[in-house]
Amino acid sequence: MSLKTWSFGHMLLLVVAAAAALACNPVVHRFDRTTVAASLSKGNDAALVIGEFPLMKVTDGDTIRVAGLDASMRLLGLDTEETFKRKSEYMEFDKGWERYLAEAQAKTKSPVKIPTPMGEEAKKYAEAFFHGVRTVRLERDHPKEIRDFYNRYLAYVFVEKDGKTYNYNVECVRAGMSPYFSKYGYSRRFHKEFVAAQEEARAAKRGIWDPSKQHYTDYDRRLEWWNRRGDFIQAFELQAADHPNWIVLTHWDALDRLQGKVGREVVILGAIGDVRETAGPTKVLLSRRRTGSLPLIFFDKDVLARSGAVEARGEFVVARGVITKYFNKYKKQDELQIVVTMPGQIQREVLAPVDETETKADAEPAPEPAPQDSPAPEGAADVAEPEAPAENSPNTAKQDAADARADAIIERSADREGRTPR
Repeated sequence: MSLKTWSFGHMLLLVVAAAAALACNPVVHRFDRTTVAASLSKGNDAALVIGEFPLMKVTDGDTIRVAGLDASMRLLGLDTEETFKRKSEYMEFDKGWERYLAEAQAKTKSPVKIPTPMGEEAKKYAEAFFHGVRTVRLERDHPKEIRDFYNRYLAYVFVEKDGKTYNYNVECVRAGMSPYFSKYGYSRRFHKEFVAAQEEARAAKRGIWDPSKQHYTDYDRRLEWWNRRGDFIQAFELQAADHPNWIVLTHWDALDRLQGKVGREVVILGAIGDVRETAGPTKVLLSRRRTGSLPLIFFDKDVLARSGAVEARGEFVVARGVITKYFNKYKKQDELQIVVTMPGQIQREVLAPVDETETKADAEPAPEPAPQDSPAPEGAADVAEPEAPAENSPNTAKQDAADARADAIIERSADREGRTPR
């Protein structure tokens, strides 16, 4: 065989092998900030589509991971109850459901976020829903809402099953695994579907609406609180549409827009996070990301007290003021701020108890947050779909043991109520 013939034959084999590899391992496309900005400028639905990705893991009822993204999902419109993860949690639960719930509630003025049998049922529902699903389609609710405070991607999850397309977020509510979660705003795209799904689940007494099951008992209180926040956010967004200086701080381009308005008055929607007392002014931080917030500066303690900003910690407010720059000597860089000189610069809704643990309880440990507010840079290596672990691997054995404990929790919950576990 000549060298020319040998080379051509081997090149042909390599091409065939590469094509086969691509068929088995679909390429996962990433998006950078420039790509997002370009899609926004088109003014079409392309900005709402994140893409199709191989499903890697179901973490619980409202969290999944996919290959190709550097963080887990925060599934919009959902807030399922927690799953048991530690031995101490099982031990607390074994004291008895009513005592377990009462002791947890006594530790906080906020609605509790604790592991429950209902949380385990929600996880099993998700696992069953996604069983056999290899690829999911992720979409946004708003083209500028990309990640949450903990850097998780905000998404709806769509799957194709039996020739039909299903929105998992809505179906999870329909199954009674979660209420319609509006704490961070109503769904802009599927509000009616979520409302109808919740009404259907409640009427049929499914999941969290079944009084015989062990779950949180204060959903009416939670919904009233969440919906007031949803109303507050919605009212701001409707007005902001006609005012270019009204800015939602969680939008991916918020800092760019604020940079362009230095020295001018802006109106900002954000949630109050930390309040930091210093020898001089008090800093009230409007939360944006775990790695950065926008400070509201109060030099006058009386103005701070009358503004209600401290009491509004954890809640959304509207802050009005002139954007200025200051040099942060510790970070050695210019940063933005608003100096508050009058109480009326802070507008807040009627408050409910602050739920300081909500996002922390839900957040799955993730890699170091990316510095940008958009997905990983274009051209980064694609993440291959992981191989299934060996049948007797330590990880599988550990997961089997966790599943067995979860099953036992659900069964004990059913036995105490005289029910047959579903």
